[in-house]
Amino acid sequence: MPIPPTDVPAVAAQLDDQTLHVWRLSYDAGRRRAPLVALLGSYLGVSPDAVQLVDGPYGRPHLAPAQAGALEFNWSHSGDCALVALARRVAPGIDVERLRPRPRALELAKRYFHPVEAAWLAAQPVDQRDEAFLALWTAKEAVLKALGRGLAFGLHRLEIGLDTGDPELLQLANEDAGAWQLHSVDAGPGHRAAIAWRGPSRGIRQWVLADAG
Repeated sequence: MPIPPTDVPAVAAQLDDQTLHVWRLSYDAGRRRAPLVALLGSYLGVSPDAVQLVDGPYGRPHLAPAQAGALEFNWSHSGDCALVALARRVAPGIDVERLRPRPRALELAKRYFHPVEAAWLAAQPVDQRDEAFLALWTAKEAVLKALGRGLAFGLHRLEIGLDTGDPELLQLANEDAGAWQLHSVDAGPGHRAAIAWRGPSRGIRQWVLADAG
């Protein structure tokens, strides 16, 4: 059942060092970051007008220094769906993508992905290839966003395994891949999503935010 905005502060109070919170909400380009800011305000215990965001070098929004340290977050949107990940003491990365035909999926994988991933994708049934491509893409994006980097980092510099169903980070340039957590998350029908962070395993709790009004 969707959680009304008035109940978000009670949920926010449950965020601790052993969990990450993921919210799914409707995305409207006309409202820009307003729903995100309102959600952050509930977690910070301040009004939306008091939330201070700054953009990092790769376009990722962060809390301004005056509020940084109390909360880490990341968000992603595709179509009418947005996901927000929130945590304490670790920087999460989250990515969501809408499922749609992607006729160049294999071509893009061969050009930009790790060779093992491209070979895996080529072996998938044609009718499952679009979703398999997005499983790789969202996992890679989640890791890069948690790392604080953009696509220019190089999608071939990290390798994702999907043989167990849940994504697994097998290799990451200049990093210990074993120190990372990577999981798929529920983004609702017609979407694929993943979340990543560097650090010990934590529980992931998910909610759907009811539309205001």
